[in-house]
Amino acid sequence: MIRIEYNIQTGETIEHLVSDEEIAAAQAAEAARLAAITYAEKRAAEYPDFREYLDGIVKGDQAQIDAYISACQAIKAKYPKPEA
Repeated sequence: MIRIEYNIQTGETIEHLVSDEEIAAAQAAEAARLAAITYAEKRAAEYPDFREYLDGIVKGDQAQIDAYISACQAIKAKYPKPEA
């Protein structure tokens, strides 16, 4: 595999051969980074915008409120709280 670096100041392009060991190390580092993301951070990233819930309350739109709650419950099921 080849990694290409481009210097935006000089316009120079440099190609580097990447070893299987470097690829494996990069994959392991990415796996560790992803594993370190907590369930709470994963949930927070995917929860719907709370303004949708508030909008439903202001409008008295129970269907919109229920849809928001359902979406939140789906995220909670996707990323369950770890056992203590």
